[in-house]
Amino acid sequence: MCDKPPPTLKQASPERRAAQAVDALRHGWALDFTGGPVLLPIETAIASGARSSHLLISAARAATLKLTNQREAARGDLPHTPILIRSGEAITLDVARPIADPSLDLSNPFKGPFRADPIEWADEAVAAMEYARIAGILPAFMVDPVEGGEPHLLIASDLAAYTNAGRLDIISRARLPVRANEDAQIIAFRSTADTREHVALIIGEQSGDRQPLVRLHSECLTGDVLGSLKCDCGPQLDASLEAMSEHARKDGGWGILLYMRQAGRGIGLINKLRAYRLQDQGFDTVEANERLGLPDEARDFPVAARMLELIGARSVRLLTNNPAKVKSLEKAGITVSERVHHQLPDNPHNAKYLATKRDRSGHLLR
Repeated sequence: MCDKPPPTLKQASPERRAAQAVDALRHGWALDFTGGPVLLPIETAIASGARSSHLLISAARAATLKLTNQREAARGDLPHTPILIRSGEAITLDVARPIADPSLDLSNPFKGPFRADPIEWADEAVAAMEYARIAGILPAFMVDPVEGGEPHLLIASDLAAYTNAGRLDIISRARLPVRANEDAQIIAFRSTADTREHVALIIGEQSGDRQPLVRLHSECLTGDVLGSLKCDCGPQLDASLEAMSEHARKDGGWGILLYMRQAGRGIGLINKLRAYRLQDQGFDTVEANERLGLPDEARDFPVAARMLELIGARSVRLLTNNPAKVKSLEKAGITVSERVHHQLPDNPHNAKYLATKRDRSGHLLR
């Protein structure tokens, strides 16, 4: 049995500190930034007695709370720019949670008044917001809370080391008969940078002489599994597999479905469901993400490019309506010889969603 104490801040690597920070946020533990404050995640905090007069939230959330001086206090104008707000009295967790979560606005009266203060520790604030996104929680923190519990020590620059150090490997592969093609093969990938395990489904016989038909599909539990009508994810998934199977059957080609574990365009399943609740209140997809203080697009396309490289597909035909996917893959070293249009009919529940994709996110929908 080893009795060696855990590594100190100086001994631990930046990658380890950052990975532990993500885990700490999921468990509701505070982060203690060298050069910055202690930050306690409002959504997951387990320190029930915690209270603070300052909260760190997003610029979009500050706008909803009508902090008229937020722009002069902010360093940056993105919806997820961190904003430090101050209350005239200590805020408890019970009060802080509806302040942090915009999906609860209709059932909770606005608190306040608040005022935005300048942030002297901007790098730490930005890092905290990104750690929250990676952890899949709301980007909202108590600042230097009383009774916030034992914090995890880290440095703002640890985040860059964590995101740049990830290694992706093929872990396993197996034959997987699917409805679209009984001769399909599944390949599982594991990254050292996070806990998500992406997979690729190979349709047809892989050939280095022919470009595969490729679909980058981000995980959508509600659409892919439950048949949600609020999006077009399930039909797109089924149609892409059918297109690849037909390509293999008629033309002797092959296809690759990359199934990426990046729900909600990278904001996570729970935050995606919060965005759904905001959409039910009248906001479109982009507005919902902004009100949550999260980016509209946070998917990791370089990981998809690396998956293709490991499979041996450096030149592809891409099934997509999103030019950003084409640009991202090409930037990561994959040649996209053709963008193959991939639009399916809308329905009364997703017509606004598809229009938002076209009008605000640049998707090429007819």
